[in-house]
Amino acid sequence: MELKDYYAIMGVKPTDDLKTIKTAYRRLARKYHS
Repeated sequence: MELKDYYAIMGVKPTDDLKTIKTAYRRLARKYHS
């Protein structure tokens, strides 16, 4: 089973700061849950 790269799904890098990662997560959450 292939593991998903959640950083790639959100369009960020694992080395990005937490604020950038949270912003990307919230953007996708709004897109798919509203």
